[in-house]
Amino acid sequence: MVDVEDYTRALADYGEALADGVEAAMPGWVTASVVRVLSAWAGASWTGGLDEGTAAAAAAAGQAAAQEAGTAMRTLVRADVDAQTSTPLAVVRRAVRWPTGVLRAAGVPAVQRDDFESSVFPGDDYGLTPATMADLAPELAEAAIAWGAAKAWEHKRRHGRQS
Repeated sequence: MVDVEDYTRALADYGEALADGVEAAMPGWVTASVVRVLSAWAGASWTGGLDEGTAAAAAAAGQAAAQEAGTAMRTLVRADVDAQTSTPLAVVRRAVRWPTGVLRAAGVPAVQRDDFESSVFPGDDYGLTPATMADLAPELAEAAIAWGAAKAWEHKRRHGRQS
């Protein structure tokens, strides 16, 4: 017989691990996003580093993104399974505004995006929206899958057809 408390605890543990991972990865992702776009924009004139002001702005944006995404992720994963109306990837995708703000302030023009991306992610001027959790940090793919599987099991336990 399956101990329901064990699965409930596992869902909570996986959720906290996912939130911790997102919070930890966000500052690096913001800075890496800024560097990637700036280097592509600057091309051959790129010296490989951010100027002091842009580096400070990227670091501050990364910390703000970590706090915002960590809080939103904890709110999501701590909510009752039946009350969850979002996904971890949707939470992460909202953080695009942080590196976008740094790049706009640095005067980097928006990149050309296709019509689909422009309509689905209208605030993402630079094509930064993560397609998967692994785009934020590779180790988050496994954490998201573990949490999602535990959530699916809980949903099935509650609402699945009994044989």
